[in-house]
Amino acid sequence: MNIAKLIDHTLLKPSATQAQIKHLCDEARTYNFCSVCVNPYWVRFAKEQLQGSDVKVCTVIGFALGADTTAVKAYETKDAIKNGADEIDMVINIGALKSQDYDTVLEDICAVRKACKGHILKVIIETSQLTDEEKVKACQLAAQAGADFVKTSTGFNGGGATAQDVALMRKSIPTHMQVKASGGVRTRADLLAMTAAGATRIGASAGVQILEGK
Repeated sequence: MNIAKLIDHTLLKPSATQAQIKHLCDEARTYNFCSVCVNPYWVRFAKEQLQGSDVKVCTVIGFALGADTTAVKAYETKDAIKNGADEIDMVINIGALKSQDYDTVLEDICAVRKACKGHILKVIIETSQLTDEEKVKACQLAAQAGADFVKTSTGFNGGGATAQDVALMRKSIPTHMQVKASGGVRTRADLLAMTAAGATRIGASAGVQILEGK
């Protein structure tokens, strides 16, 4: 198992500086991570830093609350793709899901799916905010909208990934879809627990420490 290629090397703090994003990209190139995951403002810069490597640029849409309107999420996605994003991680409308307004949740995901056609779409369902029944429904809606992944967490709204949630999500989606575990994955043991539960991608700010066993 190529652990490095499971990892989206992540820096989403609002205080992240250009020097820190450059360092993130340098680490991603050195360790050959799957991608860097950065806020939309940094997509163009990260793309420039990673030229000549096979490390992708991933960004987040509707981050971190998911409460933007569908039109805003679609525009943000198109702008990110134009700036060089290879993969899109979007936050669902959590309040709409909990209100059982499933049409809105589906429309939201479909709009982003359309805006990033031809690119990987991961749908963040924010497991810490949901009941198990809501997690299953969110996964079903993501599948219906044609997403490539469901993702556990933003890491900014309560708890992060758990092996139990990953396993539940894996069972709730078709076999062609994948699960990304994100939030609180800090050690190799954490990563292995997530992959054993069914995750095929890991979002982590501790990618270097995971690889070096620190």
